Amino acid sequence: MRKQFARVVLWLFLLGGPAVYAQSGMTDSQVIEYVQQALQQGKDQQTIAMELLSKGATQEQLLRLKSQYSGTSTSGSSSLTGDASGLDTGTRARKTTVANATDGEAALEGANTDEMKETMKKRQELKVSTASENGVFGRNIFNIDKLTFQPNLNMATPENYRLGPGDEVIVDVWGASQNTMRLEVSPDGYVNIANLGPVYLNNMTIKDARQLLKQELGKIYADSANNIQVTLGNIRTIQVNVMGEVRAPGTYALSSLSTVFHALYASGGVSDIGSLRNVQVARGGKTIARLDVYEYIMKGQIQDDIRLQDGDVVIVPTYDELVKITGKVKRPMFYEMKNGESAATLLKYAGGFSSDAYKKSIRVLRKDGKEFSVKTVNDIDYSAFKLIDGDVVTVDSILNRFNNRLEVKGAVYHPGVFELSGSLNTVRQLVEKADGLLGDAFTGRAVLYRERENLTKEVLPVDIEGILKGTSPDIALQKNDILYIPSIHDLQDMGKVTISGEVNKPGSYTYADHMSLEDLVITAGGLKESASLVRVDVSRRIRDPKGTTEPDMIGQNFSFGLKDGFVVDGEAGFELQPYDQVFVRRSPSYTEQVNVTVDGEVLYRGEYTLSTKSERLSSLIQRAGGVSRYAYVRGAKLRRVANEEELRRMEDVVKMVRREIGETLATSLGLKVDSTFTVGIDLEAALANPGGDADLVLREGDVLTVPEYNNTVKVNGAVMMPNTVSYAKGKSVKYYLSQAGGYSANAKKSQKFIIYMNGQVAEVKGSGKKQIEPGCEIVVPNKTKKFNFATVVSNATSFASLATMLASLATMMK
Repeated sequence: MRKQFARVVLWLFLLGGPAVYAQSGMTDSQVIEYVQQALQQGKDQQTIAMELLSKGATQEQLLRLKSQYSGTSTSGSSSLTGDASGLDTGTRARKTTVANATDGEAALEGANTDEMKETMKKRQELKVSTASENGVFGRNIFNIDKLTFQPNLNMATPENYRLGPGDEVIVDVWGASQNTMRLEVSPDGYVNIANLGPVYLNNMTIKDARQLLKQELGKIYADSANNIQVTLGNIRTIQVNVMGEVRAPGTYALSSLSTVFHALYASGGVSDIGSLRNVQVARGGKTIARLDVYEYIMKGQIQDDIRLQDGDVVIVPTYDELVKITGKVKRPMFYEMKNGESAATLLKYAGGFSSDAYKKSIRVLRKDGKEFSVKTVNDIDYSAFKLIDGDVVTVDSILNRFNNRLEVKGAVYHPGVFELSGSLNTVRQLVEKADGLLGDAFTGRAVLYRERENLTKEVLPVDIEGILKGTSPDIALQKNDILYIPSIHDLQDMGKVTISGEVNKPGSYTYADHMSLEDLVITAGGLKESASLVRVDVSRRIRDPKGTTEPDMIGQNFSFGLKDGFVVDGEAGFELQPYDQVFVRRSPSYTEQVNVTVDGEVLYRGEYTLSTKSERLSSLIQRAGGVSRYAYVRGAKLRRVANEEELRRMEDVVKMVRREIGETLATSLGLKVDSTFTVGIDLEAALANPGGDADLVLREGDVLTVPEYNNTVKVNGAVMMPNTVSYAKGKSVKYYLSQAGGYSANAKKSQKFIIYMNGQVAEVKGSGKKQIEPGCEIVVPNKTKKFNFATVVSNATSFASLATMLASLATMMK
């Protein structure tokens, strides 16, 4: 029983999506009971699977029952379910080998999973190709998952439906007698009625079978008060052969209500050379029907989609003619044509011309067996011109030009494009159509641009003032004429005036007649607080339209004094001219606060404003209350903001280093210009000798940090184990290197150096006992065959910021 139930499940996979005719669901117990009864009745697995599907059983339900009933693991069931879902589409187009199978398992062994997957892949590819211009119209109709042509079992049984082995006939008797009989047509075509015997129904229509059964049952239920109704119950499965140019030719088990279209869908649709216009159905060795799929697609005619019978053969021959249409039609692509069909028919299949198509003629590229030829077909010959296989029809676009276009530009109220017509065909009418001239229109002369027959341009002068006053003859317009009426501002170089310096809105402003210096200052938002009232300069171009020699002067300069924004010193009544440049100078007596910061071990840390430009470190420490008792004055450090000149030099250094070491390494090292850098100072010496060389002059943005005492020494670079150790007064450099394991193999011993907390750097001399200070860092460089910026950068990043290194290099370059 377990093995037989498993075979039923496998048959369900073979039948797949198109055989799922579920009308109502079944419970698990109903499914098991039905399988047991069907097996006892001798039904094969294929029939049981079809009947379960028609009664509402699902693949998932049968898989779950199989797992529970046969004791298979959950993982195996999940695996099988995954295969089923993955092959849902593929099994529809799968070639079923039920003709030679003795049971469901034999059919499964004949199944080719790779073939299913390949068919599924081709179906997806076909969807993509038919959606493009290179696809064949209609080829994808049998490859759309949502268009399966499955028969509808909810409809009333057609009167012309012919019964066969496996069909179930339901006979209801009511009235004086009550009875319901479910009769299944046996393989030899009979139904067996109790107390009556066998009745032959094979190949009878449902209408004829109803009359025969009523007649036969009348022998048992002779009472006139009895009523007899005959309906169709479960339907049978038929076997249909789909041959020829389809994706997966073979034998398919389908519902007995299936049509030709459903069979084509089950076989994956037509192949690349299959015909949609001449699908044939053979029955008993004779062709009984021919289908044209285009009739269904274009007109919705489905009467030729006949219902199939057991043993029918659906044949898809190769196409006769395949024609391509390109260009300005609504659906440019390949179309299958019948012999003798015309260009007019092809245009109808392509949806007709698009709105910008040239409809007077089409071009046909034809293969004549030896070479190509081009045929031009005029519109009156579309219905008479017959297409042949391989023709490529091209529909051109209309010309990108106008046959009645006029345009007016310039100083009119409504410039734009207008229609050349009987009421609008002269210059005067065109100006009036544009609502007349603007006030700034130059009426002395307008320009008419005209297109000649050879598509070259010519320019015609127009006396627009005379035409409007009637003193000059009006000019007739032609298509594509463009009338340009200039503005007086277009003909005069009004220019701009520029103001810069200490104003709120420096920039260029439109010149106006009689513009004064005061007007421009007000337009620019007025003077800033820093503006000088005694020095405003104006520069002017030298103009001499009639000059014939080069002048000695190349510009004029004027200076003015202002008070409350008005000129009080300089040329009275001075007016600006186009392209004048105004410079509002900064007052030399205006100075903004310059702040520096002191941090660390001082009594009053924070920001301080410099009193003079020459204020020094010692003065700042004094104003901050002096250093605290915990301060390590020798380790004080000054952080400085780079000015524009320093930034520019550091940028030059960065560019040089990048060229030397390469962009990749420079990026990985984070090599870039920083806006701040460290200045090495000796605060101890500055405090001991105020105003001396060590007492550095401060500038804006400086940050002075006085650290706490640090009694450690850091050892870094080419040593065995970089380390930080305690400071021991009087110890040599060798002592500290031993604390780091000594030199490494690639150490450059002769060039080791010391970096102090204040940012200063010193070369190690001798034992270095007197050079070692608390908080310093001993650096041992690596050996290099030549000077290498990568090494310099690598070492620099181990003890200081890149900005400090770049600032140092920039200073050396300077």
